[in-house]
Amino acid sequence: MAIETLQVYIGAVLEATLLPPPEPAPKWRGQISRLAERSLTEFHHIVRHHPEFIEYFQLATPEQELSNLKIGSRPARRRQGGGIQYLRAIPWIFAWTQTRLMLPAWLGVGSALQEAIDNGEKELLIEMQKNWPFFTATMSSVEMVFSKGNPRISSIYDSRLVPASLQNFGDTLRHRYKQTVDLVLGVTEHTIPLENEPVVRQSVDVRNTYVMPLNILQIELLSRVRHQQDEVVQDALLVAINGIAAGMRNTG
Repeated sequence: MAIETLQVYIGAVLEATLLPPPEPAPKWRGQISRLAERSLTEFHHIVRHHPEFIEYFQLATPEQELSNLKIGSRPARRRQGGGIQYLRAIPWIFAWTQTRLMLPAWLGVGSALQEAIDNGEKELLIEMQKNWPFFTATMSSVEMVFSKGNPRISSIYDSRLVPASLQNFGDTLRHRYKQTVDLVLGVTEHTIPLENEPVVRQSVDVRNTYVMPLNILQIELLSRVRHQQDEVVQDALLVAINGIAAGMRNTG
């Protein structure tokens, strides 16, 4: 693995040195700045300012239970408190990856692309996708996340773990997810995520087959852990968390 990793890095450096990517056009820079600003505004609107977000996050994901998982030398939170500002980056991504909603990776992307399209800039986005490696890589990364996401699994978490009063919020997030998938595919001109990466796509599809049963098992275990203190159930939940993380390969 060390040799292969070294070869990949050497190859990438040589290619970038001998065949440098084109200098981004000023209109591309302007567009990416507008996309970033709009995306960040939408992200903050949901994550920081929506009154139901924190409660939903804590109930719909195993965020609270991650403190019992040995995922690093530091605690999951920088300090005690309910706000996500105290949550470290790894458990923040980790929790959403477990439920297959993958929210931190795509929230805001759809709103930014929709605004650009509404302003008649779709052709510019497609031009950037085809000619600017940075933007191409960004869209490819979002597609990779969608290939691993599964809003239907997320809805099952909600049906078992989230009270009815909050389930509409989860439905809203999943609606945004599906809208963002369509918008991203419209820019990349693909019919499915990672259409141009069949090997990666196949690898993800194979692993998804094994991850889905673990998700269903985790939902049941989370429900039990939250209603009873049972060490065996707690240990089983941690095994399920580790299994999903291994299958997803995007833990944070």
